[in-house]
Amino acid sequence: MQSILVVGGAGYIGSHMVKYLDRAGYRVVVLDNLSTGHADAVRYGELIVGDMADSELLDRLFRSHRFDAVMHFAAFSLVGESVGNPGKYYRNNVANTLNLLDAMVRHQVRHFVFSSTAATFGEPQSDRIDESHPQKPINPYGRSKLMVEHLLADYDAAYGLKSVCLRYFNAAGADPEGELGERHNPETHLIPLVLQAASGRRSHIHVFGTDYDTPDGSCLRDYIHVQDLCSAHQLALQWLQARQQSQQFNLGNGDGYSVLDVIETARTVTGQQIPVLIEDRRAGDPARLIADATFAHQHLGWKPEYPALEDMIAHAWHWEQSI
Repeated sequence: MQSILVVGGAGYIGSHMVKYLDRAGYRVVVLDNLSTGHADAVRYGELIVGDMADSELLDRLFRSHRFDAVMHFAAFSLVGESVGNPGKYYRNNVANTLNLLDAMVRHQVRHFVFSSTAATFGEPQSDRIDESHPQKPINPYGRSKLMVEHLLADYDAAYGLKSVCLRYFNAAGADPEGELGERHNPETHLIPLVLQAASGRRSHIHVFGTDYDTPDGSCLRDYIHVQDLCSAHQLALQWLQARQQSQQFNLGNGDGYSVLDVIETARTVTGQQIPVLIEDRRAGDPARLIADATFAHQHLGWKPEYPALEDMIAHAWHWEQSI
């Protein structure tokens, strides 16, 4: 049985990954400092409460377990916060990740699956973003993730540490079985915000701009079900073990749903009205952010199981009603 260290496994995507790996027959250990994660979200595997900044803890962890690979989800990810407090992002997302990579090198763990982001691309220069799109991030969050991608290339060349960087677009949905879902504080993702308005936890939902060059004037985004992200991570691990080759993949459905599409679909799924307040555009919001995931389809054999927006919202609504 393979053993996987999941760093940040108490967070939204990480906790879903832990369950997915457990169901697939892996032994899982989670390292999480619980700064944004939740201990009760780690329902499978072993939870170690600690920080990847702690070199001594990492050494003890790697000595006491024989890991076949590391999956890394432990990043701060709020774009606005990264602009106001860049040091927090560079310390955690870059310096602490470097500490983790050094521990892997010391203990000869050579496979690393990294949770990267479409924010490494910056302003889109094409309707669909593939792996060849220029990487020109426009905020510290995106820059911090791109720095780690560069680190990984250097650590491959120097130490043979093989990695896959998965640049995903808008993670959405919840565990189809209803065990797990989004619990960000504060919540910034559109779908849970819309569903909080549907459940009465919010009085309304803000829509920032309806004058974009899109079919209905609101921004278009590519949503990907969290369960499909998990399958991509497992396939990426298999790629590393079979190919011994580092690579980067964009993950998305290749379809854009507008903000107003999301709200209307949520109304249909929930049967609620969902009040809307139209406001001016926010600075830095591109009209379209849509992935071209052809490379992942072709080389990982990845195919989303839940590409429909209705499924993402239905699973998230089930979770919203349970909390």
